[in-house]
Amino acid sequence: MPAAPDFPPAPDLVKVRRALISVSDKTGLVEAAKALAAMGVELVSTGGTRKAIADAGVPVKDISDLTGFPEMMDGRVKTLHPIVHGGLLGVRDAPEHKAAMEAHGIGAIDLVYVNLYPFEQTVAGGADYDTCVENIDIGGPAMIRSAAKNHGYVAVCTAPSDIAEVLAAMEAGGATPLSLRKTLAARAYARTAAYDAAISAWFANALGDAAPTRKAIAGELAQTMRYGENPHQAAAFYRFPNPRTGVATARQLQGKELSYNNINDTDAAFELIAEFDPAAGPACAIIKHANPCGVATGSSLLEAYERALACDPTSAFGGIVAMNSRLDAATAAKALEIFTEVVIAPDADEDAVELFRKKKNVRLLVTGGLPDPMAAGDTFKSVAGGFLVQSRDTARLTSLDLKVVTKRTPTDAEIRDMLFAFTIAKHVKSNAIVYAKNGQTLGVGAGQMNRKDSARIAALRAADFGLDLKGSACASEAFFPFPDGLLQAADAGCTAVIQPGGSIGDPAVIAAADERGLAMVFTGVRVFRH
Repeated sequence: MPAAPDFPPAPDLVKVRRALISVSDKTGLVEAAKALAAMGVELVSTGGTRKAIADAGVPVKDISDLTGFPEMMDGRVKTLHPIVHGGLLGVRDAPEHKAAMEAHGIGAIDLVYVNLYPFEQTVAGGADYDTCVENIDIGGPAMIRSAAKNHGYVAVCTAPSDIAEVLAAMEAGGATPLSLRKTLAARAYARTAAYDAAISAWFANALGDAAPTRKAIAGELAQTMRYGENPHQAAAFYRFPNPRTGVATARQLQGKELSYNNINDTDAAFELIAEFDPAAGPACAIIKHANPCGVATGSSLLEAYERALACDPTSAFGGIVAMNSRLDAATAAKALEIFTEVVIAPDADEDAVELFRKKKNVRLLVTGGLPDPMAAGDTFKSVAGGFLVQSRDTARLTSLDLKVVTKRTPTDAEIRDMLFAFTIAKHVKSNAIVYAKNGQTLGVGAGQMNRKDSARIAALRAADFGLDLKGSACASEAFFPFPDGLLQAADAGCTAVIQPGGSIGDPAVIAAADERGLAMVFTGVRVFRH
């Protein structure tokens, strides 16, 4: 490990005399270049960036004027040169560094404004392998890291907002303060880390490596929060590059700022409702503490909402409402009759939006569409000292996936109810039991330590709200280890059961189902959610 050299303390204020600019995103480039030139800063640039500055009539040198070497190898080699990195890394007040710079004609570079080749956007656009590789920036990250390391003397910018801060500081005091240079350096390393994380993730995916030796994840700050799950916890919300449609991409039309719990619950609601194709009809899900308390389809969105609410109107108070289709005024009016934290939908009528404006605290989010529930991706969970990674649960069943294991074969209506109930159970915390009939949840039992209690609680909730479980389907997201949970469901009135199967107790459970005249199918698929 290199020992820390005995350098003089870095100055607080550094006057910018020379700036190196090389940007892929040219937003505000000309304005920034003009501002720097007006303050007497010498500009040095590369390729298309230099041309854009020069075409605007701003004096600018080509990088080859410094290095004495032309750009070569299709632009791959242009800034990887001692003249450039010596100008970035040289400690101005260290005698040895000053002597080396003078001996080799290395001029100091006080400001670097570099943003990187659009690798993430290239991948998101579905480019082929070679095009993705060509959009991996090499010189850019090297310059950023050099400048950030030497932040005692160099200000480094990686985004238009960064250069705006530097210009403001220079206009106010004629120099960059050390506190700003430190902040910019921290941002710069975070940017290159995120860039490398995107590259490594792409390579792992391209190679089919589900568990690479090192796994890096990165996100961009979307929101700082007043607190986390509880008031004594700090929290922030980060957005992945090119995120899938959902709460991370939603546009908030009105309402208070989203909280940590709001975002967590809204994500659960929208991921569930995405299971229901709008082409098949309207659907609504109501979520409380990341668990469904009511889900239903209907001939209209209003009917779907009313049927979802009927499952558990008590728990729906203070909940999250998710729709799979455009929110209309009639449904909005009904949803606003009780206290609701968030409503999220692909879109909303202007009349519906106007109704929400009268409830200034209720948050209304629109997403522009639904995420593909079958899309590949990873989920993450932190544990002490590390994190778990798994692929998203994209399990989806049809009637062809079901294996009838009882003497009685389910009717077509029972099959539809079982598939509906199992879809909901996939989004209920384990142990999960869901009763459903005619596209409506009638009772949900979530998060219990045994399956019998989940079946009993779900039935009690149905009874509390006058919902008849006779002839309903019962879904269990994992196998029944014993007949007791199944018998609890049978006692409640269900006539058809869907479960994964696979327990050593299957024969006893099947025998109990036959004795009660139930129809039961095995899916062979478990959908735990912890």
